[in-house]
Amino acid sequence: MAEEYNPDIVSVIDETGEEHIFEELDRIETDDARYVALLPVYDDAEDILDDDGEIIILKVEEEKNGDTYLCPIEDAKEFDEIQSIFEERLADLFEEEE
Repeated sequence: MAEEYNPDIVSVIDETGEEHIFEELDRIETDDARYVALLPVYDDAEDILDDDGEIIILKVEEEKNGDTYLCPIEDAKEFDEIQSIFEERLADLFEEEE
């Protein structure tokens, strides 16, 4: 019997208070930080067709009070390094499934 697919769904509230829904594709932890690779999830078929399919990579930051935030990676070098890691990991993952 085929294994059932249960995506990890993440709800993110942006700085304007708008909620965005993502599927968490992968997460990594380095010595310096944690990161997630997310794919937007849409309810509307037209939004799905308009999406460019680009994966969103964010840094996980925790406040001292325990709140967790997903933030853009501001440093270009850090972003390139993390993006490369995710690309390799996701390519290996999807290669195995085919």
